[in-house]
Amino acid sequence: MTDAPEETGTLFEAPPLAEQERMVEAVLFASAEPVTIGDLEARMPHGSNAAQAVESLQKRYEGRGVRVVRVGEAWAIRTAPDLGFLMQKETVETRKLSRAAIETLAIVAYHQPCTRAEIEEIRGVSVSRGTIDQLLEMEWIRLGRRRMTPGRPVTFVVTPEFLDHFGLENARDLPGLKELRAAGLLENRPPPGTVPLGEGQDQDEDEDQTELFEEE
Repeated sequence: MTDAPEETGTLFEAPPLAEQERMVEAVLFASAEPVTIGDLEARMPHGSNAAQAVESLQKRYEGRGVRVVRVGEAWAIRTAPDLGFLMQKETVETRKLSRAAIETLAIVAYHQPCTRAEIEEIRGVSVSRGTIDQLLEMEWIRLGRRRMTPGRPVTFVVTPEFLDHFGLENARDLPGLKELRAAGLLENRPPPGTVPLGEGQDQDEDEDQTELFEEE
């Protein structure tokens, strides 16, 4: 009687690693969104090691037309970067964000977590509710933890969807101005009369980023 609980955990052996790879491959291929290790293990047979299967599958796809890439805390199958030109005819024209939205998104990305008041302080102008709502609707930013300060203001952080759009593994490897322009989110030239902020910063490191915070 006392041995029954121990036996139930060993009734079925985990499938071979090669079979686990196939399972992970199927889930990642069919999923429109990146999938976490926890979600993979929840779908796979008892005793499976999703993390090991993903690592093995990632190595198997090295040098192929698609890759197994990490997006934040999740995993996805994506086209190899050097073959992106083949997909140009299939891409949908990207709607350009307003300059206010771009500046707000950049501030959240490079200073997260940050409050609305902090965004306004950096931009030097107020942030309309519509700008925040647009970025939330696009699922490029989300609400973060509240600050333990008077009023407990909510903070904003970028989302895995934002990281996935720019092919980033985490927020430490953020796109600069050139990448934003290449994605169609910025005009090729800044509007006339703009004055870059952030003077005195290291020009070598922040040359592409200071323009994101130009005054309107």
